[in-house]
Amino acid sequence: MSSQKQDYYSILGIARDASEEEIKRAYFEAAQRLHPDKNTAAGETELFLHTQQAYETLSNPRRRAQYDATLPPEVKPNLPYGYSLTYSRASLTRMEEPQMLYVILEMEAPLESRRAPSPPLNVCIVIDRSTSMSGEKMDVVKSTAIQILRNLRQQDILSVVAFSDRAEVIIPAAYHQDRSRLEARIQMIQPSGGTEIYQGLEAGAAEVMRSLDAKRLNHLILLTDGQTYGDEQQCLELAFRLGERNVGISAMGIGMEWNDIFLDMLATRTGGSSAYIAEPQDIKRLLLEKFHALAQVYADETSLITEPVEGAQLSYAFRLQPDPGPIMLDEPTLRLGPILQDTSTRVLFEYIIHPSAVKSDVANILSGTLKVSISSTPLPVPSFRMNIRLPVLDQPEAGSPPPEVVQALSRLMLYRMQERARIEIEKGNIEAGTRQLQALAANLMSQGERSLARTIALEVDRIQQEKGISAEGGKKIKYGTRALFLASPKKESIT
Repeated sequence: MSSQKQDYYSILGIARDASEEEIKRAYFEAAQRLHPDKNTAAGETELFLHTQQAYETLSNPRRRAQYDATLPPEVKPNLPYGYSLTYSRASLTRMEEPQMLYVILEMEAPLESRRAPSPPLNVCIVIDRSTSMSGEKMDVVKSTAIQILRNLRQQDILSVVAFSDRAEVIIPAAYHQDRSRLEARIQMIQPSGGTEIYQGLEAGAAEVMRSLDAKRLNHLILLTDGQTYGDEQQCLELAFRLGERNVGISAMGIGMEWNDIFLDMLATRTGGSSAYIAEPQDIKRLLLEKFHALAQVYADETSLITEPVEGAQLSYAFRLQPDPGPIMLDEPTLRLGPILQDTSTRVLFEYIIHPSAVKSDVANILSGTLKVSISSTPLPVPSFRMNIRLPVLDQPEAGSPPPEVVQALSRLMLYRMQERARIEIEKGNIEAGTRQLQALAANLMSQGERSLARTIALEVDRIQQEKGISAEGGKKIKYGTRALFLASPKKESIT
């Protein structure tokens, strides 16, 4: 096809109103993906040349204006994924008080992709080998890493880094042929020293970056059982840079002593997630499940770039599936995580709508750009301009929210109750925090979640005696309420 007949905006995967910075970034990403030094597949050199021509035209304001004048009216892009928006209410009400709006964004892979081969992997396992990892924890981690190495496909790249207060590359990123020798290197990992997570993250990131390829799923898995001190900000800055390069982080905390808030922040900056491993025997199952999920990825990254909208405040965002967890709101780019081949990605947004937003007959809620990266697609996926606007009425409409919104909010309420309880207890407001937990336990009991309700009741007794939440209890409650998003609703048994 002649380049003159192609849409330069589609070639770069950007909207027609893209800024100069967005054009530069899109060209850089496309050039990394299609450069002839990295690609020899038929047709990809021609695609690279078209990408260069698109950039040369769109980066020059005069040439861009001339080119825009030749374009036909814009039509809705043919996206290689499905999406839908579900609102808690069909309209807003004209009033002088703030009102709430909930929106669920769902994205899913097309049916045909579920039979397609999964993308090759470029994964680094970063293992905490500090003294506290001695014994069963380290034995299970090493045996599981060896099993993963044995299960690699020929096209997969795996690296392994072990760290304490310094890091060592146990297996460098490469295509591995002599796997028996590499297994021996894993077996030789011995616990010693303290925990400095940045040492491990930095070495692991370097291994992933050595083989960074937009056609691969680039990911880092961190396993630790301890807290790091003094290098948290360095870790978060590194995670932000990795997220910018579409490198994800999955963080797994083993036992009780690790900092779940920090690992959450670390992973979510890349669209990843954290997990709680209560017992050493659970390490194998959860680590293998993570690798299975990586092998089922269709789109390795989805992000929503938001723009300020007067009167509409995005106050909370939570990924409902596949890996439940909060979405960080401290940057304009919200990392929403991957789309799996067989599981849709669902994110719930909570908006506070202020009176200034409902003065006219239509309220603007969201103005943003949805970006999706699919490693199996040679060209960038077109960005999608997402605008949410709802009618404004003088009187509220009758009717109930859609069932999927009601179900999501009922479970989110439970998760946020434990969040609020933890905040109150950390402030020293023990009575207010325990009341929140008692209400949470009562709600869980009424929904048939007896085991988690009993865990909370025991923790309330401990809090009242010790005037603080325990490391173990806090994690069991936090990750237990997250797991509710993946479980089917339970019914009370009749006795």
